[in-house]
Amino acid sequence: MLGDLFSIIAPVFICAGIGFVWQKQGRAYDTDLITTLITNIGTPGLVFFTLYDGDLKIADFGIMAAASVFVIGGAGIIGGLALRATELSFKAYLPSLMFANSGNMGLPLCLLAFGKAGLALAIVFFTVSAILQFTIGVALSSGTFSPAKLLRVPIIYAVLLAVAIMVADVKAPDVLVSTARLLGGMTIPMMLITLGVSLAKLKVTSLGRSVGLSVLRLVLGFAVAWGIAELLGFTGLERGVLILQSAMPVAVFNYLFAQRYNNHPEEVAGMVVLSTVLSFATLPALLWFVL
Repeated sequence: MLGDLFSIIAPVFICAGIGFVWQKQGRAYDTDLITTLITNIGTPGLVFFTLYDGDLKIADFGIMAAASVFVIGGAGIIGGLALRATELSFKAYLPSLMFANSGNMGLPLCLLAFGKAGLALAIVFFTVSAILQFTIGVALSSGTFSPAKLLRVPIIYAVLLAVAIMVADVKAPDVLVSTARLLGGMTIPMMLITLGVSLAKLKVTSLGRSVGLSVLRLVLGFAVAWGIAELLGFTGLERGVLILQSAMPVAVFNYLFAQRYNNHPEEVAGMVVLSTVLSFATLPALLWFVL
């Protein structure tokens, strides 16, 4: 079992470590360019190919999507109550408690732990999270809500195309599948390397508050997902993916939004760093639990 856990965790550490060391050595790394390529090209390719190639039934897609909404919504409600009780800013901290790093960390971990079928379910969680983060998350950070922002989220179109093919039960053109596989193949390694670069750039401020909120993010994500999995009767693969994705640390995008809208970005950066460090430390126990 220890060997299995090591084989899952080690590639994540190594890829993120490459990015971390690269940045610390002062080497050039255009994070904005790489993030744009991953978001607009790589991830849509990965999403389409994984959903198409993963033999995911439309009913399973719908159930996992609903469970993902329940988990993120539950984290938002409980996190909001915690922030109200401690009189902390909703705009600054609630997105970080709601939205986990289900992309950069969650997708590679689910692929390594559960294989192709697990990655397909993890993609569903990640897609729901991305849609909510770029609508509800932006609304929380900015104070304004714009459903039109969905039109600028490229993975929406990849999901719609994959779902349409699943519903129609037809074979996609080989050139489309091959292109999506090729573009999607760059996504997970670059996500991890970019995560390492981002962690090397961010600094921790307000240590006590950042530690407390980081612990809350990890515990809240795990507890809510475990409860929803029990409520829905999830077992095996579905249960493992839901809990693993929800128990990830604070997503880097929360820092980017906090910086853009001037919502205590330094403290949110601290949450990203500390929750990721804590997550690395607790990963063996988390993987042992879900496996």
